Amino acid sequence: MTAVALHHHADGPRGAPVVVLGSSLGTAAEMWRPQLPALAARLRVIRYDHRGHGGSPVDDRPCEIADLGRDVLALLDRLGIERASFGGFSLGGMVAIWLGANASDRVDRLVLCCTAAHMPPASAWAERAAAVRAAGTTEVVADAVVARWLTPGFAERRPDLVEWLRGMLVATPAAGYAACCGAIERMDMRADLERIAAPTLVVSAAEDPATPPEHQRRLAAGIRGARLEPIAGAAHLAGVERTEQVNRLMLEHLEQAAA
Repeated sequence: MTAVALHHHADGPRGAPVVVLGSSLGTAAEMWRPQLPALAARLRVIRYDHRGHGGSPVDDRPCEIADLGRDVLALLDRLGIERASFGGFSLGGMVAIWLGANASDRVDRLVLCCTAAHMPPASAWAERAAAVRAAGTTEVVADAVVARWLTPGFAERRPDLVEWLRGMLVATPAAGYAACCGAIERMDMRADLERIAAPTLVVSAAEDPATPPEHQRRLAAGIRGARLEPIAGAAHLAGVERTEQVNRLMLEHLEQAAA
């Protein structure tokens, strides 16, 4: 499949170590806004939108995680970046896993946040994709999905952030969202983990109902030398809910790429 020309944002000093960040299913590069001030002060930060998300073109054809990874490699080529570190929440972390296992010559370090190498049952993803396609909008799943992103107490205290995140999800084209659901439905990278050689940080949120902590424990066990960091009091989008802690962990790990 031909790579999609991804929409992206570039922030931070030119010449600094590069980190490429992928967002969760149903969000866009804007999801990384809480991390941007801290990371861009020291690193060159490239945030991209997955195909069919944000400002990236919609490709309604079935796609796999490998296709999303090749989109990112094409973006690197377009920007003239030979090597970078890669980070991602959820779907973005799945893409980072694929890159670590299949494009090791392009990868310095990995940050895998609230993600997994395998997400059964496949039927759940097929049903979600079908619902979105039938309705023609992600609005049909928005409330249920956003409820899994933040703990109830935090969501109640910060309705502004709930609306911000919900707005990104509802703005995601149904075709793009459903296609990426299909990629997760068919994904199984468990056997690929042993091929990852890049130093890897795995961030796990204790109250994540979308990718519960056992998924991150399996990642850390399967990736040689991976460091697992659990975060208490956070659900799926821990970078929004526990911003300072996530920023500190990411900077500590990523800055070692320049050492």
